[in-house]
Amino acid sequence: MKQFFIITNEHRDRDLSVTHSVQDYIEAKGGKSSFYVSNKSEWGKHSLCSLKNQDVEADCILVLGGDGTLVRAARDMARNGVPLIGVNLGTLGYLCELDMATVFQAIDRLFEDLYEVESRMMIEGICPGGENDDEPTMALNDIVIHRAGSAQLINLILMVNGEYLTTYSADGMIISTPTGSTGYSMSAGGPIVDPRSELLLITPINPQSFTTRSIVVGADARIEVILSKRRLEQDEEAEVTFDGDHFLHLKVGDRIQVRKAEASAQVLRLNQLSFLQILRKKMT
Repeated sequence: MKQFFIITNEHRDRDLSVTHSVQDYIEAKGGKSSFYVSNKSEWGKHSLCSLKNQDVEADCILVLGGDGTLVRAARDMARNGVPLIGVNLGTLGYLCELDMATVFQAIDRLFEDLYEVESRMMIEGICPGGENDDEPTMALNDIVIHRAGSAQLINLILMVNGEYLTTYSADGMIISTPTGSTGYSMSAGGPIVDPRSELLLITPINPQSFTTRSIVVGADARIEVILSKRRLEQDEEAEVTFDGDHFLHLKVGDRIQVRKAEASAQVLRLNQLSFLQILRKKMT
């Protein structure tokens, strides 16, 4: 690898000193690099997604920021097919393999092609007749349906493969990939699974029932969530987010359909640590 594209979180590298240091190091070794500065307020369909495939001529994408920056970059660049690796400039993270102490050594290894590429499953969601009914929106971590406006619970009907499963009375629901199992899903009580797995996690957010648990289904499952009424007024509303972005609004009777995406995120790995070793390290 000799050609790099750098995506920088503006808030993690405000003066771009890290970005320029990485860029100078790459070019001093005879490589080529370009960079894109990402601002969270601009993340969405009109930011990284607006970069056409021909605009990113690179062997590798270096993401400078944290897990959130890496997730959004992986999601928005998935169809590009260029593998990514994250450099953590923030707080604790599970996805970013590198930090400032290891990034330059990592670049040396990338130049020598000493790496592995790990494919991460992604999901996509579409609201028939809604705001994104022309094209599904993808997520690497999760798709979250949560209450909007009122502080009251909402009723969410869960269908799997066209069959009714249950109705949650809760603050919302998280549909997560294995990669997203260490994110919001974990905070809501969901299990941690190996990110290389092929499955879907369904976790309610603050359910009314104490006996409600996460549900794990196969990667080929077709999930449908319908916002059902709880009150006669039928004025309940919900919002849908994809990796924390791309807000969609649901009213009573609206539904969102979720399934495994055809595209997958290609994540570079340099170390030989197993998932359990990484997990143990993060938990100590």
